[in-house]
Amino acid sequence: MRRISLWFLVCLFAAGVLRAQDSGTQQQIDQINGRLQDLIDAQALQAKRLDALEKEIGDLRDKSGGTGVSPEDLQKLADQVQEIDKKRQEDRELILKEIAKLGKVSIPSSGRRSTPNVTTNTTTTAVGSSPPAGGKENGYEYKVAAGDTLMIIAKAYRDQGIKVTAEQILKANPGLDPKSLKVGQKIFIPAPAQ
Repeated sequence: MRRISLWFLVCLFAAGVLRAQDSGTQQQIDQINGRLQDLIDAQALQAKRLDALEKEIGDLRDKSGGTGVSPEDLQKLADQVQEIDKKRQEDRELILKEIAKLGKVSIPSSGRRSTPNVTTNTTTTAVGSSPPAGGKENGYEYKVAAGDTLMIIAKAYRDQGIKVTAEQILKANPGLDPKSLKVGQKIFIPAPAQ
């Protein structure tokens, strides 16, 4: 009896660690996305400033007719334009580095399947669940693998081009407890509305 209790506690601890890893990874992705958006906004602002300076140069040329602006003023304005362009290039390089970092972020593997076996469209409902309201619904049957969660399953289908969320899977499978998915259990993945 003690062995079973000890085994159960070890399983609970391992599940908590996996959830913490997924949460930590998601937080890192959110932080990188936030920094990336800040860089993109800064680049757009600098592009607007560069456009304004170019317009100002054009206006000065039009007004002066070649006589009203000193060479020092033009040189100063040209230097400002070059400085802004240099900052824009630096921002561009920084954005590309952040995108590369974002591409390297991955969820740690723990024996999970990264992509489901996507079957062809069927008009069936999940095994062991009641049919959706209104009868049959287009979708896919999925067999739960070790380490699967609704979020992982939904992401794997999205990676295959099938737009589905964990909430939609839960709605399509009445009575399904997302916290107690069993290996080999068949669930219904609804196809996106067309």
